[in-house]
Amino acid sequence: MDELAPNRKKLVLVTLDENSIGRGNADQEHERAIAIYDLVEANSFGLPGHEGGPYELAISLFDAKLVFEIGEQGGSSIITHILSLTPFRRLLKDYFLVCESYYAAIRTATPAQIEAIDMGRRGLHNDGAKLLAERLDGKIECDFDTARRLFTLVTALHWKG
Repeated sequence: MDELAPNRKKLVLVTLDENSIGRGNADQEHERAIAIYDLVEANSFGLPGHEGGPYELAISLFDAKLVFEIGEQGGSSIITHILSLTPFRRLLKDYFLVCESYYAAIRTATPAQIEAIDMGRRGLHNDGAKLLAERLDGKIECDFDTARRLFTLVTALHWKG
């Protein structure tokens, strides 16, 4: 058994293509940086049938689709996956509405009301992670926590601040 295998099945670098995604305002850039840091810090990421790794992920947008270009650390691209964002539109809209309610509630609501809204927000986030994992099935191997962190990054790319 290859003792290095667990260390290979991970992302070590995630970059965003500024040309297609664009730069956000300071708050947006901060959210993106945190999402990338959390993803790189703890993940389980591999390619079915590929024994290489660790991996680098470059994310861009093309025709309202998310483009995942995956390569080995310090190496060239291995594969590119294009993911339609259409299935995520409604979920993202609902997620951001609940987030707005949550931030508004923090100022005026009771702790029980805040907790209820936060539970709804977490539930939608989990739904987004499940949908992302389903859409990546057979293309990228990742655990639920990694799918959740990837969905956090997707939300950070779409957050208006």
